[in-house]
Amino acid sequence: MNQETKTALLNAASIDIHAHAVLTQTMGSAGPYGPELGRGDDNQPWFRVGDYQLDGVRYEGSPFMELERRLAAMDTVNLDMQVLSPNPLTYFHFIEPAHAVPFCHEHNIALSAWVDEAPNRIAAFAALPMQDITAVCDELTFAVHELGMLGGYIGSDIGRPLNDPMLDVFYDKCVELNVPLMIHPAPAGIDGPAGDANLLQFDLDLLTGFAAQESIAVATIIYGGVLLRHPDLDICLSHAGGAVSALIGRLNRACVKRPWVPEALRYEGAFEEHLSKLWFDTHVHDDRVLNLFRSIAGDSRLVLGTNFAGWDQHELQITATDMALFTDNARQLLRVD
Repeated sequence: MNQETKTALLNAASIDIHAHAVLTQTMGSAGPYGPELGRGDDNQPWFRVGDYQLDGVRYEGSPFMELERRLAAMDTVNLDMQVLSPNPLTYFHFIEPAHAVPFCHEHNIALSAWVDEAPNRIAAFAALPMQDITAVCDELTFAVHELGMLGGYIGSDIGRPLNDPMLDVFYDKCVELNVPLMIHPAPAGIDGPAGDANLLQFDLDLLTGFAAQESIAVATIIYGGVLLRHPDLDICLSHAGGAVSALIGRLNRACVKRPWVPEALRYEGAFEEHLSKLWFDTHVHDDRVLNLFRSIAGDSRLVLGTNFAGWDQHELQITATDMALFTDNARQLLRVD
């Protein structure tokens, strides 16, 4: 990161690590998959990625696409710093590498240009083409060394399990570059396999699908030995890990009852202990949920997340003590010292 951004992060009273951007410069960068913006006959906006079209969500003229509007909106809630990340609709983890690789590269260059305009208010995570492990390691290295980005940002469903040994070289690269890996879901079926058909109504792909994906990601990382093989790897998951708090009894119990559990995890409370080695954001909308999570995993690895400008933006009704804690935690996660 550049010195101005580092100084701003050091001095910030609040750091939001869950904020997505939609960038004009990336439109069409994934070939036939777009992305593409337009308006229908009723003048309502739409956003297309591949065969998926999101209707009625206004990106143009909003903080998602206009930096000045974002900074002004941050001012209204006294938010000092944000670390911006790709829109979950444009992870493009399931398209051909020939389209995914240039898209991620263009996205990172465009997002770094935003950071250059306001390095005392925003920083960035890198979009990564997870289809091609060599390309993803090269892109992360470029993003960190050449663009000053603070880590990698991927979906929870990348086309292979998160404990796949093929990913070990990527995890090693994160450790070598000394950057965290951020994981956030995307709606099922955007550019990959369709999810449960029930997710297609009532926005259940967002309301329950995301929580399911995050819970599966946490379980896969822990049971799959990712943290055992890469003890210096810092992974941060969105929405306090989905439903993992509610499932903790079953997840702990499996460690002493199921034959597939790694030897290193075969003891009472093993899952819960390893849960505290992951990082999570606070974007859960309910203090009861957050308090449950904190009672299980502690709060030394909780960081502020808002989904800023999104339909479910966090209200930021946070005590000064908690804000100071979350901000100090963010500095540790982001390697700001």
